Formats: sequence, C-alpha cells, structure tokens
Amino acid sequence: MTTIDLNADIGEGFGAYECGADEYLLKYITSANIACGFHAGDPHIMRKTVEGCLKEGVAMGAHPGLPDRLGFGRRELAVTPEEAGDFVLYQIGALHSFVKAAGVKLHHIKLHGALYHMASKQAEMAQAIVKSIHQFEPDLLLYGLSGSQLHLAANNKGIRFISEGFADRAYMPDGSLAPRHLPGAVLEETEAIAHQAVSLALGGKIQTLCLHGDTQKAQEHAKRILQSLQLAGVNIQTQG
Repeated sequence: MTTIDLNADIGEGFGAYECGADEYLLKYITSANIACGFHAGDPHIMRKTVEGCLKEGVAMGAHPGLPDRLGFGRRELAVTPEEAGDFVLYQIGALHSFVKAAGVKLHHIKLHGALYHMASKQAEMAQAIVKSIHQFEPDLLLYGLSGSQLHLAANNKGIRFISEGFADRAYMPDGSLAPRHLPGAVLEETEAIAHQAVSLALGGKIQTLCLHGDTQKAQEHAKRILQSLQLAGVNIQTQG
C-alpha cells in the first residue's frame, strides 16, 4: 500500500490578522509547517498553533521564510547563503521554544515561498541552510523538491530528505513549480486538485503532499483530497 504524508502551511496570521483555515485543516493533515515569525506568524500564534497540533496529533515542523511580511515571503531577496542559513536557524529556534514547552519534539523543516525556490536552485544557499539545520538537530527531516539542490545538500550532509509534491500548484515541464505570476499556477477547482493529489501520490516519487491553507476553498479541497486518496487505497501517515 502506498503511504503518503499530508502537510499544510499554517500559523500564517499576524496579530489580529488571520490567514487560512488552520483549525479545520488540522483535522485532515498529518504534519504541519508552522510559520516562525519572518514571513508570517508571531509568538502568540506560534503557541496556539503548537497547541492545536498537539490536540489533533499532528507532527510539527518549522516553516522558515525570508524576512518579508509585506510580500508574504514570496519575493526573492538579495541575501547571501550565510544570511539565509542564519535566518533559518533563528526561526527554527523560535518555534522550537514553543514545541519544547509543549513537551514534544520538532519533527521537520520546510522552507517557505521564495526561500524554498532559491534553495532548490542555488547550491551554496542550499548547503548553508542544510548546515544550519544539521548544527541544530541532524535528526530533523527536511521537506522539499526531489532532485533539487536542497535535496543534494541534505543527502551530502546526512539529513533525511522527504520529497514533496503540491496538490494545488501547476508544474513546469522540468518538474519545477510554475511561478505564481503565471495564469493557472495555482489550481482552484477541487476535483482537479484531488485528481493531481492522487496522481502524485501514486506516482511513487513523493513522500509528502502539500495543500496550501490560504486558498479560498482550502476546507473543501482538504476534505476531497483525503477522500480521493483513501478511495485510491493510499495510506495517510506521517513520515519518519
């Protein structure tokens, strides 16, 4: 039986501003990528999100991004590999404080937005980020695109890499994600998203499947994805 992990980016509000259907998504996913305060999130939201994950039995991961609230971490910034490594280490430490206080352990790391794409393509940045993760905790899992520079850097450093697919994002011919500025880059129709989720899960190339929680019909998408995967005989379970 094929086994797949379902993950979602959550805790991406800030102050009085909410973002995403976190409470609902936690009932469907098996691992959560929690914003750590740079692109979104704040100390209070981090604590509440960790408590929500604990209640629903969802594995907790850090979701570090670039320091760009205005652009939601989706704009590339001119940062050096060393700066990127420091950004990641800082944010892991912030979330780790709340996870440890809750009496559990951090499960994985998944980079956010532009940082995710930059580390997938830039070897030196990927190496710096993986070095920071390894220095913090070499047993953490690292989610990312299969065959990317981040994947290679993780293998070289002995970090376990979990290949990720996206249920609600269009792909380019080379296997990379379609840039968000292109028409159709973000899938919106529930059935199309569910179909892609099953196709990716059964394709044998990924171990975790991401659903974005900040889309308009995230609740509907999450429910249909889970139903479709189960009907296809896919076992839903956290990796690791």
